[in-house]
Amino acid sequence: MVTTPRGLRERKKQATREALREAALRLAIERGPDQVRVEDIAEAAGVSPRTYNNYFASREQAIVSAVTADREARIAAAVAARPADVRLADAVADAVVEQYTNTGERAHEALLLITTRTALRDAFLDATAGIESPLTAVIAERLDGTGGPTARVLAASVAAAVRIALEGWLQPAGSAEAAGSLGAGGLVVPSGSLPDQLRTALAPLAPAFDAAERHVRAQRRSN
Repeated sequence: MVTTPRGLRERKKQATREALREAALRLAIERGPDQVRVEDIAEAAGVSPRTYNNYFASREQAIVSAVTADREARIAAAVAARPADVRLADAVADAVVEQYTNTGERAHEALLLITTRTALRDAFLDATAGIESPLTAVIAERLDGTGGPTARVLAASVAAAVRIALEGWLQPAGSAEAAGSLGAGGLVVPSGSLPDQLRTALAPLAPAFDAAERHVRAQRRSN
């Protein structure tokens, strides 16, 4: 029996995922999101609808993935790359702001679509949950591997804070009632500075990050 090396298999899966999200975004821009079917995306990417369903649960998820692709891993990598003497709260905030605000032209086109469709906004906001797992690992490493539960709580809090910041940024235009719920339809107008919104939402977490780092330092001294 001939087996496919794991590395090659993973590269093929990644290539398929990239082809699907690129096709989804291109078709959504060309036709409008409501005129794109899962079957259309699969055909454009050269795979079957069944294969599509192995990667994305909906067309909205595939379109949004053009903006959010690999962002979670990049945030974790950016935190890991910060010098050890940089305050962990600052390292996390800087990494989040950097990865959420440095977007290319294609991501900008996708964001324009997201602001006009409720289902796309929901998928975009739901994608923030993906931050938790990779960020947990890098926070735990920064805490000398001693803060497993603490790292998970901190990472989950970061994901929640990012979602809250994005909800505040993607405010529905119009009445105060509409602005109170992203579930409302209609035009959404990004409000204020996204970096400022992110830093404001993350700021209350700084004391918890500082406390975790103080605990690690105290343990080092006691050893």
